[in-house]
Amino acid sequence: MTETRKLGRSGIEVSALGIGCWAIGGPFWAGDRPLGWGEVDDDESIRAIRRALDLGVTFFDTANVYGAGHSERILEKALKGRRDEAVIATKFGGTFDERTKRVGPDDGSPEGLGRAVRESLRRLGTDFIDLYQLHINDLPIPRALALIPALEQLVEDGLIRAYGWSTDFPERATAFAEAGVHCATIQADLSVLRGSFGVIPVADAHDLGVIIRGPLAMGLLSGKYTAESKLPEDDIRGLSPEWMTYFSDGRPAAEFLNRIDAVRDVLTSGGRTLAQGALAWLWAYSGRTVPIPGCRTVAQVEENAGALAHGPLTASELADVEKLMGR
Repeated sequence: MTETRKLGRSGIEVSALGIGCWAIGGPFWAGDRPLGWGEVDDDESIRAIRRALDLGVTFFDTANVYGAGHSERILEKALKGRRDEAVIATKFGGTFDERTKRVGPDDGSPEGLGRAVRESLRRLGTDFIDLYQLHINDLPIPRALALIPALEQLVEDGLIRAYGWSTDFPERATAFAEAGVHCATIQADLSVLRGSFGVIPVADAHDLGVIIRGPLAMGLLSGKYTAESKLPEDDIRGLSPEWMTYFSDGRPAAEFLNRIDAVRDVLTSGGRTLAQGALAWLWAYSGRTVPIPGCRTVAQVEENAGALAHGPLTASELADVEKLMGR
């Protein structure tokens, strides 16, 4: 396959597969509620990111709030001496205390943006951020548009190259793209099982890249979970907040396990693993998608990067999947 894709009208070229850096941030909390994916081994995280670079993965997506700043710090260590090989995306809008690892209220103000970008640049140890994304999914459109002048100024100052919005609402993505000259992307939740299909036509209309979070359905499409699996309570999936439809009370939702069974044969054709098939579906579904599965280990990076060699599903395989899913 073409192993690179462009981040929409920014023209920034990235590997067709990115790495999501939420999990490598380690534990952080909203009050007593965990927002991380459990304990992490920072040394293994660093090895995983470097292995990704070795395998041709150039796009790394994090957020200031992941691990209350820790994910950005780990990315800085991993990319030391190799910054020029990587395209870094991070996000703003979350507030937190790095010491207690507790998050505060969202801040979608221009003043908050100004503070956040400088703090992220410092943690990432870089002079510029390639892609800077608004991280408040449901911020009212007028408040989001009030950020555009500040974002455009950051582009002019050379602190960021482009920006986007991590939102599952097509009308929000549309408004941001129409108002922002250097708005280049939408980030949305989408997998072969379900998701924000409505953002794809917006991306087509406005020449935006689509960064796909949750491409492996929070791990469900890794193939390692069964109806008997139970996730620990220090993992956000173990608590299963109500937005996390893939897991309920720490167990995989039966509805989604059934959907996986329905499409497993198509996704794993040609020697692909289930996870590689799920990524191949996204590439086939739209030429704009850049999935960013999370990776905590070298082995996970190697499996996901292996999908690049297989490329997208064929048109007939894609049609088979859509039919089996009743879409």
